[in-house]
Amino acid sequence: MTKDMTAGKPLGLILRFCGPMVLGNILQQLYSMVDTVIVGRYLGANALAGVGATGAISFLVVGFATGICTGLSIPVAQAFGAGDYRSMRKYIANSYYLGALIAVVLTAITMVATGTILQWMRTPSDIYTYAYDYIIVIFGGILTSVIYNLLAAMLRAVGDSKSPILFLAIASILNIILDFVFLLGLKTGVAGAGYATVISQGISGLLCLFYLYRKFEVMRFQHGEMRLELNRCGRLLSIGLPMALQFSITAIGSIILQTSVNTLGSVAVTSVTAAQKICAIVMGPLESLGITMATYCGQNLGARKFYRIRDGIRVSLIVSMCYCIFSILFLCYLGKYTAYLFLDASQTEIIRLAVRYMRINAVFYPVLGILFILRNSLQGMGYSLMPMMAGVSELAARSLVCFLLVPVYGYDAAILASPVAWIFADILLITVYLLDMRKLKQQLIVVNPA
Repeated sequence: MTKDMTAGKPLGLILRFCGPMVLGNILQQLYSMVDTVIVGRYLGANALAGVGATGAISFLVVGFATGICTGLSIPVAQAFGAGDYRSMRKYIANSYYLGALIAVVLTAITMVATGTILQWMRTPSDIYTYAYDYIIVIFGGILTSVIYNLLAAMLRAVGDSKSPILFLAIASILNIILDFVFLLGLKTGVAGAGYATVISQGISGLLCLFYLYRKFEVMRFQHGEMRLELNRCGRLLSIGLPMALQFSITAIGSIILQTSVNTLGSVAVTSVTAAQKICAIVMGPLESLGITMATYCGQNLGARKFYRIRDGIRVSLIVSMCYCIFSILFLCYLGKYTAYLFLDASQTEIIRLAVRYMRINAVFYPVLGILFILRNSLQGMGYSLMPMMAGVSELAARSLVCFLLVPVYGYDAAILASPVAWIFADILLITVYLLDMRKLKQQLIVVNPA
């Protein structure tokens, strides 16, 4: 049931591994997109804006959990690539302990601080209640997000990118059903969209757990392998925390951007909400390709195959650029029609602003594609600090645009905040990649003196 990515042509391996993850990313976006469509259509524009206003804070917290789950799987992928299965299982056991601790701490903190954070973000008063009712439910279900993302990351670490997608498909269908049950049947308001998401994601996590121990004999614990080991926890956290912080740093930038957009009024908030939902789906394959490279590089680092790492990164960059061309054409010519999923055709000004947001962002997708691949590749090879610093440069750039330009130039400056941040991050990532690959080549390639 496992997939060894240390042998075979890189292009075929990467595409076969990435394909199911693209579908999975789309399904994950459906979790929030279906909520948004139903909320916008049946509860109104203010309810839609309320849910949208929580996107950045949700990304901050849930993104932190997702990032650390992905980071915890890197030592697992490296041990699998090296064929050290006993060490791999020990890393898995200790990652479970860390995941449970992180979920409890995050839930406690966010449940207490939600109202304060929304006020700090200057959430407009006419959408504040909607925002609070939705996000408090999402935060209450952080554990379900950790369970799914951690188990899915472990499956991907040993080369299985398909099974988690199957469980997400089941959960997505359940999520749609529960949305109608809670919002239209039980009349729970926007909180019902949160309940549907948490319940369906919890079920997908439990399905992953059952499948992992039923089908993957190599991941079944043996005597003495479930002990808590501080040295392994330290190594897991040394990779997981920088990845989590990188997610959070990026999210803080998104919160700053959201705060700036909030000052422009509910029309701007609604248009950005609709545009970002569509862009998130379009960007999904780029993100999936990046995550694929983390597993690919991790396994090949464990197998000490430098040239496969280098060739895989080159191939993935070519694939990324081809997809970016498609994305630009799609959003420029068809973006307007996708906005009708969330908004009524009569809301002409909101649609116009949403389309403008999508078109301008799309032009910079090649920059974003490079960011995803290099950042995840470096993390897969164990270089976790500098990708995090790239996130810091993103934060600095986005903050400068929001604080200095949005008050002067308004909505157009808010649109450019993310592209400027991507450019700043790429400058650092490209420099670090070139330097680290030289070091890695010296470490992995044994030169024959003869």
